[in-house]
Amino acid sequence: MPQSEASTPVVRSINISPRKKMRKTPVGDKRLYVKEQWGFEDDAHAGDWHRQVSFLAFESIEKARAMGLDVKEGDFAENFTTQGIDLLDLPLGSQMRIGDEVLVELSQIGKVCHTRCAIYHLAGDCIFPREGIFAVVLQGGWVQAGDPIVVVKRGDGHCEFSPADAIAEVEAARAAGTL
Repeated sequence: MPQSEASTPVVRSINISPRKKMRKTPVGDKRLYVKEQWGFEDDAHAGDWHRQVSFLAFESIEKARAMGLDVKEGDFAENFTTQGIDLLDLPLGSQMRIGDEVLVELSQIGKVCHTRCAIYHLAGDCIFPREGIFAVVLQGGWVQAGDPIVVVKRGDGHCEFSPADAIAEVEAARAAGTL
């Protein structure tokens, strides 16, 4: 059954930063180019690795707000703030089309924080290590806030671009209850 327009998942915000370990700045309605096998050219996290772009659901940001945090899109260093899609329901290898051109493949769910970020120190917790996801860019193109997000392939729990040691580190932290 096709989704109604009202329930179509969308990109709520696109966010970039010039350096790692800092909040990202929303770009508003500006269209940005996502480079294949790289990410956003002006973003510090882009590169030749398995975490080229990152995603966090706006619903996760709302949970942080309910905890009393004054946070907004980009504050958790995510490239794409999404709305209306359950990102954590997608296994590794899932592919999403963003807008008309961009195709990404989910390469990592969550991340281990080796140093605590400013949000963690402010709130005593940070949601991104548990609720953020990462992807590689299979097909580049132009994107902007408001673009639809469509899951075009549900993964099988494996992504050929994901290093085994990175996935093992996240799984071990999750099993230990530290993620």
